[in-house]
Amino acid sequence: MSWLRALKHTARTGMKVERTRLEPLVALRAAVGLAIVIGFGLAFLGPGAAASSAFGAFMAAIATFQKSWRPRPVLALASGLTLAVSTFVGYLVGSSHTGLFLALLAVWTFAAGLLWAAGPTAGIIASGNVAVMLVTVTLPTSVAQAAGHAAMIAAGGVVQALLIVLFPIRRWGAQRDALADALAAEADYARRLRHDPVCAFDPQPLMRARDAATVTARQARRRPAELHGARGLAERVRPVLASLADPAVGAPAEGPARDRVRELLDAAGTVLDAAARAIRHGDPVRLPAPALAVLKSPDTADLLTGAPQRAARRLAALLDDVLETAEPRSGRLVAPDESMLRPTLTALVPTVLRSVRAELHPDSPILRHAVRVTAVACAGYLIGQALPFGHGYWAPMASVMIMRPDFSQTYARAVARFTGTLVGVAVATGIVQLAQPGMYLSGFLAVVSAGLMYVLMRTGYAVSQVCVSAYVVFLLGMGGVRWDQTVPDRVALTLVGGLLAMLAYALYPAWETPRLRTRLADWIAADGRYAAAVLGHYAAPADARRADVRTALLAARDARIDWQDAVDRAAGEPVRHRGLSRAAADGAGEAVAAFGRNAMLLEAHLPDRSQAPVPGAAALAEAVRADTEAGAKEVRERGVPGWERVRALVTEEGAPVWGARDPGVLRSAGVQLLDALDEVSEALRT
Repeated sequence: MSWLRALKHTARTGMKVERTRLEPLVALRAAVGLAIVIGFGLAFLGPGAAASSAFGAFMAAIATFQKSWRPRPVLALASGLTLAVSTFVGYLVGSSHTGLFLALLAVWTFAAGLLWAAGPTAGIIASGNVAVMLVTVTLPTSVAQAAGHAAMIAAGGVVQALLIVLFPIRRWGAQRDALADALAAEADYARRLRHDPVCAFDPQPLMRARDAATVTARQARRRPAELHGARGLAERVRPVLASLADPAVGAPAEGPARDRVRELLDAAGTVLDAAARAIRHGDPVRLPAPALAVLKSPDTADLLTGAPQRAARRLAALLDDVLETAEPRSGRLVAPDESMLRPTLTALVPTVLRSVRAELHPDSPILRHAVRVTAVACAGYLIGQALPFGHGYWAPMASVMIMRPDFSQTYARAVARFTGTLVGVAVATGIVQLAQPGMYLSGFLAVVSAGLMYVLMRTGYAVSQVCVSAYVVFLLGMGGVRWDQTVPDRVALTLVGGLLAMLAYALYPAWETPRLRTRLADWIAADGRYAAAVLGHYAAPADARRADVRTALLAARDARIDWQDAVDRAAGEPVRHRGLSRAAADGAGEAVAAFGRNAMLLEAHLPDRSQAPVPGAAALAEAVRADTEAGAKEVRERGVPGWERVRALVTEEGAPVWGARDPGVLRSAGVQLLDALDEVSEALRT
């Protein structure tokens, strides 16, 4: 993609308005918290303290809207307290010497950039703290006032946290939605299998549900019963659905058996949808009787035999468990040690430090982002001070809020922020000129603007920036600053900050395109370890551990999501493919997905511990593991893998390995695994 096309694409992306479900009650609660701290500050402490507390409450509320499974009060407190510390330290350093403040800004910004290694929530909160610190350090005039302003900022976060505790809205709502989405995705998959027996399944909903199911010890004691267990059952339903539908291991492609399979898949979709609705709304399960009749029909045993019959029985049993688990207030008790426990914030520190250390190498996109954002923030601060405007902090503040570790988001947000600033400032200016608001009316208008931003935050960055710009104009007007003293400065310096952010990424990029081969190699190796773990279960059923298969599957899913995200980011980058064209990436991705799917079909029929080892399974497991590891290395080095070990086993050369009793299903699966690997090689030759 050329630079011109990339810029057009990112501009359209930045201006996109998304249709998403709004959360007006949550936004109202956040706006009420902001109103409380602004009103208290104006009534008892003056407009300066009110502005400080407003920034604390504003950023604390934004933190609670991030996509995180941690308790919302914890996010609000973390945001408010870290911003208070940043403001106080920033004033102590900045009040004595500009050079020292610039050094502090560099250290603070670099640390905030590295915190993206801990995830987007930590990165967004840290970036927001740096941006707001640039404003709040200008408000106090003494150390005592700086301490007071820091206390008010922290109080703003405390108020937001208390409101969440006192007025919970749809408790466990995000976790309910994640689990319901996973079950609904399974239902959609079951219906699509009726028409396309080898259709693809996106594991993202299941991964999101797993993240939601990881809780703190305190949450584990309070979690509703219906949120425990259904996710694990959904994970086990998926391979059974696939094995039932696939003509290679399930029912024939046509005939009465295939018709019964279609009926079973449709009934499974109905059951899973009913469970999803019950979990999402906390209501009893309402299931149409015909769906249960199909699943329990005795005719199934006459129409299906062998592996399809076993899959049908397994599906009925799993769906019974899903319905029992999804029933609200079922009385099932959940012990904390049965849950996947999430560490507390203090216990998370060593993990974050390890993640940051892992990114300290020249090719890391996180390190490059930290260097870029630090250089831009410092340059923007110096430029803002040198220009004949007031409020020079707006240039670095805009840059820090715009910049992200990848190209598309940075450029899209730069366009969206400038456009949103123009519109928001124009609207706020018109209101100020017409209404001539005083201190309290300006505070009220600031709260209204912030409330609208909370409501519309997830509809698009440009829309939210309209409200944020109006909020800042009204907030500064609350302290007596006239609109004509701030509007031209804000617009011009926002443009400067956006241009600096875009220029920095062009000069010191972290392109995803050259890393596509590495991402593909990681996925191949992870899928190979998953397939080998499954085959190892066939080789030694008595000694096998399902936990090993589960761990390998999760690693393969993570690698697949990393690959898909990398392909999406690379699609908008203005660089050549550098060794992996778009067509090759698409073909190789489909082939590796097919390889993983074949391994999943094998997982659906794992033998019991009492069964005898399957001849040839151990040799095939070792061949798959060795070939995929070697193949991944070839892909990284721009070569084309050959898969010789697997080929030797599943062709005529490997006949003696399987023994006299040919394990038909397993050997057939080996052929399918090899076919998928050959398709990977064929795609890489294009």
